[in-house]
Amino acid sequence: MVLGAPEWLALAPFLAFAAWRWRGLGLWAPLRLLCLALLVLALAQPRLGRAGRGLDVWLLLDRSESARDLVEPRRAEIEALLERSRGSGDALHVVDFAEEAALRAETQGFRPRGTETRLASAVRFAQTRLAEGRAARLLVVSDGFSTEPLHGLAEPLRSRGVAVDVRRLAHEREGDYRIASLSLPVRALAGEPFVIEAEVTGAPDGDAPVVILRDGQPVGQATVQVRRGHGVLRFTDVLRGGGAYRYAAQVRRQADPVPGNDREESWVEIEGGPRVVLVTSHRDHPLAAALGAQGFAVDAVTDPARLGVGRLSGARAVVIDDVPAHALPSEFLAAVDGYVRLQGGGLLMTGGRRSFGSGGYFGSPLDAVLPVSMELKEEHRRLTVAMALVLDRSGSMAVEVGGGVTKMDLANAGAARSIELLGAQDGITVFAVDSEAHRMVPLSSIGRDRGELVDIVRRIQSAGGGIFVYTGLAAAWKELEDARVGQRHIILFADAADAEEPGAYRRLLAEVTAAGGTVSVIGMGDETDVDAAFLRDVAARGKGRILFSRDAASLPALFAQETVTVARSAFVEDRTGTRAGAGWLELAARGLVFPTAVDGYNLGYLRPEATVALATTDEFEAPLVAFWHRGAGRAAAVTFPMAGERSEAVRAWPAYGDFAQTLGRWLAGQDTPAGIGLRARREGTHLRLELLFDPGWEERLAARAPRAALVEGASGDTRELAWERIEPGRMRATAPLRPGSWYRGAVQLGEHTLPFGPLGSPESAEWSMDPRRLRELETLVAATGGVERTDLASIWQAPRTGRSALDLRPALLLAALASFLAEALRVRLRPVAVRVAAGAAREPAATPTAPPAPAPPAQPVEQDRRRQRYGAAKRGG
Repeated sequence: MVLGAPEWLALAPFLAFAAWRWRGLGLWAPLRLLCLALLVLALAQPRLGRAGRGLDVWLLLDRSESARDLVEPRRAEIEALLERSRGSGDALHVVDFAEEAALRAETQGFRPRGTETRLASAVRFAQTRLAEGRAARLLVVSDGFSTEPLHGLAEPLRSRGVAVDVRRLAHEREGDYRIASLSLPVRALAGEPFVIEAEVTGAPDGDAPVVILRDGQPVGQATVQVRRGHGVLRFTDVLRGGGAYRYAAQVRRQADPVPGNDREESWVEIEGGPRVVLVTSHRDHPLAAALGAQGFAVDAVTDPARLGVGRLSGARAVVIDDVPAHALPSEFLAAVDGYVRLQGGGLLMTGGRRSFGSGGYFGSPLDAVLPVSMELKEEHRRLTVAMALVLDRSGSMAVEVGGGVTKMDLANAGAARSIELLGAQDGITVFAVDSEAHRMVPLSSIGRDRGELVDIVRRIQSAGGGIFVYTGLAAAWKELEDARVGQRHIILFADAADAEEPGAYRRLLAEVTAAGGTVSVIGMGDETDVDAAFLRDVAARGKGRILFSRDAASLPALFAQETVTVARSAFVEDRTGTRAGAGWLELAARGLVFPTAVDGYNLGYLRPEATVALATTDEFEAPLVAFWHRGAGRAAAVTFPMAGERSEAVRAWPAYGDFAQTLGRWLAGQDTPAGIGLRARREGTHLRLELLFDPGWEERLAARAPRAALVEGASGDTRELAWERIEPGRMRATAPLRPGSWYRGAVQLGEHTLPFGPLGSPESAEWSMDPRRLRELETLVAATGGVERTDLASIWQAPRTGRSALDLRPALLLAALASFLAEALRVRLRPVAVRVAAGAAREPAATPTAPPAPAPPAQPVEQDRRRQRYGAAKRGG
């Protein structure tokens, strides 16, 4: 028998004391005593187990980051052991959990995100899947440290007779030093020094080397002396430029047993005047001087690889000039869309061959933000193209880049993108190369088979070894050599650190170019890798282009950029006349004299809701200057170069400065209105927003409530926040933050926008290993009747209770009711029994010969006379 709520048995001594203290209650009476005992036992929820119907074991495997090194090496062995030792009627159900939980049988290949250990959610998940009529037990295999409380789990499990067993795998904590906290101000002024404080804890006492990083680059380091388990590092920094900067403190100690808790991050925002971020490939850009004369602080970036999302914080506008999409970090590129639409920022794209479609922005996150469409029509394609894609499928391509996605997956996505961008009359062939060239797609016209071809290349898998470059190029040229098309082009994708077998590539490339073919290279890595020089020479001898990127996520953009450059006339090189429209007057109070011609431009089309201020006079009538509103922000496109190659006529334009300043003012939007302010800060793992406003705003906010939106990461889903009014002139909104993620957002006040972020949630929740959570798990195990199980196979011999157990409460309550009624009947009939017994005691003994005594005569007449006399006396009175 199992008691679901044994704590009710604690009533027994109190009832015994009451029976002794107040004897008048008669609680020692047998029926009363029985009734109370039955009631107390019913409150304890007794169940009688029924053995022999099989046992369901729900194996809860901790797949979080903090337990991964402990669980993963043992996972297969644990599952195999439980499968081998179970009986014929038993069943094993495997639940993988971390940030979410999933049943293995329903989600093959699923790997939960590991930034949290949500054990309580996993237990509830398993509880909802318990089968009716089956005994069950939960077996938790984990380090024992949940990131959420375990309160409220014991009662429902006990009521169902389900015990929780645990197999705890412990980390080695001796010599573990961790960053307990990282403190720095939320914001500081440009040029103002501020202090960064890192707290280090650990045991035993010793020295812990700590490095301070700013946006991933070391800016300071020191050795922290940990005494009595505690040490502190203080570091002073000063920043001249605006934006948000991500600081990190990291312990760098060899052989640290728990490396996951060695790092902590936080953000600081540097405030200054109105700022414009200019991302360009040209130094001393004339736009910088023009915007600076307007009063903007121009943050010129000529090394796009070092751009971070923090650069957007506090910026009024971002200008991207002649920089290809693949050169921008994918996180920054994805964040610009939310910066414009949500946070009310401004975006301007301008430039030559490395901008718009020629720069690989077609289909990028910026495509839908810009007021011009980069999707070119069939009549703007070049001569029919036959293209060969030579893809590296060596062992290095099997490396994961995050979320279960490999480099091979992204290369396949890039190849698929190339097929999507080619025309129906173009030809395509695809080779996957390791030590041999495997023809995945023979040379064929795209035609109506585009979808089937895309599906084929998306299924290419890495097969190990290295890539034999010469073998791949030779096979591709053999396929293209006899193609009767206007242009034959090979795109070679290879790892810049693992490109083998140059072979006779010089002779082969000379043959290719002599026949009118070309070769371009997309290198996975950068120009410093060991085989980068070889790949650069391949592109040069093949009269093509070389594109390097260490970010595997940019591969689809690189393939798209190269395909558009080859197959489409995305940049018009001819000098072209211009025609001004009335749209400029929407930005400026007076008109502007535009140049009569430009030396070249990026071909595109005006989107339906956009406005054009300047267009070409050729047959395309393409937009040269266009703009529109996107969400809370603004975006503009200047499709001709404003610096560098083919910008001579524009740079000689007398109104160049006026044009740039007017466009800059419009992109920067309105200043923050007076009388209102926003305060955003992180408190633990929660965001706290406070909107402070003067009495003059009360009526406006009552008529139109402010809207607060929050976005996780660069391009996560937008989450609306609810406001609560704290007091006059103050409103508050809060939201939970996922550990290890960063967030940004904005508050919309009619036509005004108050942006905030980025700010991050600490990763320490997963690695804090709070002892309270371990004690909660131990309490849960004990309360449900579970054990710490070192011999996992023994779980199949554990007591079997659950839905199949017989609930004894109905029988006990019926028995208690019967005893109560019996006691009530006894008390009710006791006076009758007493009177009967007393009458029997007073009655004389009867003689057999004496006749029965006559009954006393009735006296009705005498009674009537008394009543009459009483009535007459009352009337007389």
